Amino acid sequence: MTINIIHQGITLTPAIHQYTEEKMRDLLKYFDSITHIDVEVGISNHSQQKGKIYNCKAVVQIGGEVLTMEKEAEDLYKAIDKVKDHLRVELTKLKGKLQDRDLGKRA
Repeated sequence: MTINIIHQGITLTPAIHQYTEEKMRDLLKYFDSITHIDVEVGISNHSQQKGKIYNCKAVVQIGGEVLTMEKEAEDLYKAIDKVKDHLRVELTKLKGKLQDRDLGKRA
């Protein structure tokens, strides 16, 4: 699996890079057929009135399937965690659907 990490409006420190990569690699526990993930981390464009709002967006490629998840939080690490947690749920659902489809073909 390859992971691309892009930053927007922030400095991509080694700590942020490592944290993001670890969280995205954790998704392999839930769906081992992930081939590529593009992750964008940064500051939201519409955050002037609330202070800094960080966002994380991930595009996950699994064969012919593509999942996209984007979340915001007041802390960048929380935004990354939210994306990972929501992707975990979606990957679990997708895995179940694909298994059901495979079982239907065998019956």
